[in-house]
Amino acid sequence: MVYRDCLILITCFSFLIQLCLAAKTRYFKWEVEYMYWSPDCMEGAVMGINGQFPGPTIRAVAGDTIVVNLKNKLHTEGVVIHWHGIRQLGTPWVDGTASISQCAINPGETFVYRYKVDKAGTYFYHAHFGMQRSAGLYGSLIVEVGEGEKEHFQYDGEFSLLLSDWWHISSHEQEMAISSKPFRWIGEPQSLLINGRGQYNCSLAAHVTNTLTQCQFIGNEQCAPQILHVQPNQTYRLRVASTTALVSLNMQIGKHKMVMVEADGNYIQPVTVDDLDIYSGETYSVLIHTDQDPSKNYWISFSVRGREPKTPQALTILNYQTTSASHLPLSPPPVSPLWDDYNHSKSFSNNILALMGSPKPPISYNRRIILLMTQNTIDGFMKWAINNISLALPPTPYLGAIKYRLRNAFDQKSPPENFPEDYDVMKPATNTNSTYGNGIYMLKFMTTVDVILQNANALKENVSDIHPWHMHGHDFWVLGYGEGKFKDEDVKKFNLENPPLKNTAVVFPFGWTALRFVADNPGVWPFHCHIEPHFHMGMGVVFAEGVYRVKGIPNHALACGLTGRFLMSHRH
Repeated sequence: MVYRDCLILITCFSFLIQLCLAAKTRYFKWEVEYMYWSPDCMEGAVMGINGQFPGPTIRAVAGDTIVVNLKNKLHTEGVVIHWHGIRQLGTPWVDGTASISQCAINPGETFVYRYKVDKAGTYFYHAHFGMQRSAGLYGSLIVEVGEGEKEHFQYDGEFSLLLSDWWHISSHEQEMAISSKPFRWIGEPQSLLINGRGQYNCSLAAHVTNTLTQCQFIGNEQCAPQILHVQPNQTYRLRVASTTALVSLNMQIGKHKMVMVEADGNYIQPVTVDDLDIYSGETYSVLIHTDQDPSKNYWISFSVRGREPKTPQALTILNYQTTSASHLPLSPPPVSPLWDDYNHSKSFSNNILALMGSPKPPISYNRRIILLMTQNTIDGFMKWAINNISLALPPTPYLGAIKYRLRNAFDQKSPPENFPEDYDVMKPATNTNSTYGNGIYMLKFMTTVDVILQNANALKENVSDIHPWHMHGHDFWVLGYGEGKFKDEDVKKFNLENPPLKNTAVVFPFGWTALRFVADNPGVWPFHCHIEPHFHMGMGVVFAEGVYRVKGIPNHALACGLTGRFLMSHRH
């Protein structure tokens, strides 16, 4: 018996040693600054890292530690970076959210982001301060399976496609416009970018669509498309991530079907699709098999969904290397479903299910929070509000304020957990007035929370927008979608058998989306619409759980506002 116990201990110890030896610490030294760039062949200012746009791709292995030494060279504004999809277990202060998990990094200052990537998947990073994501501060973050582990599918090669939208007015002007009285809408983006590259004043497909002029590229232009070079009869993984500030997109590959296998860093049941809807904040992996005529090349297209398209498709080429990449496809690019064909979108979302063997949700919840999304006015300014409160973040980060019990740092009253029963979500509000607030939802550690996201009519009659919501610090189960106003009997429709685990979920116009998660990650976590202007205009809430368990917060992460003063007064 003693021998067997010793053998088990030795085996476990050996496994831990192998795990530690396999895991690496990967160091990056980054400088963030503005640069002149031509993302869509029109020169303007972009926010780049180390002279690159988009920023450098981080590739790591599950279990690795990432260390990013980030210097702010923006001169006149702060910056933070959010590592989208990384849960930050044990390191909530590097979630990269100004006023929530840390202070903004001031001009000339350096901040060290150190965190572990615990799960393989497709992720990305982006600015989380002001409208800096619209300025171009983003990049890809790819985590491969750990040593000795295998993916649930096989492929011969892979590509990463990071999607974004682009305006010709600066992010500062965009912010000023949506914050002005009267309200000025920034309009639809001028271009869609694939890996930071798009075309505004020409088209790759002009020869078959008779639109604009034909793009003529040598290949070294900043706006020239990155072509996907493939061999016939091979299987390729395409990692697709959307960091768009506004638009939802639909992806198609001419003559090729796609098999979806991963969503937001979680495995899903393989499902074959002709086209793929992707909302801001989402990531997918799809497999394609290069089984078409190898003497031809094929379009890869991204089209606007959920908004009336006023932005041309983003295009690049799937190049079978048996033919020249200069041979453009002779057929027009694929035509996406109609922008307002929500039945198509709902069917797509409902077909995303967890892979067999994935964690199942708890069968019941401890707390339910219903969040009504409305468009409102405050003193003549247009805002978005949740349960009639428009989020206005405080100058002191919540994480430090709660940790050090600084009760004057934010409103101690919890926001409403529901909205009036007689509110008609199908019509504009009779009273559009709202209020600013910065109260948060304090969650009991390790409890199960249901969130019902309830969409509604905006200020204008018969208008209800798509809203993709992203949760920091957690994955949640998407239990279901519904039409109209959520009712108690709708729980009968919940999928408790194989709901997908995600970190971003869409709420369709005039509908609701039901989520469930376990408050198992000590920290303070924003939950918000991932459309940049909407969050900036107040469309978000904040959850806090188990903050008393958080250890080792570096002082420099909180050296602003009331926490800065507190730490200064307690230096000795």
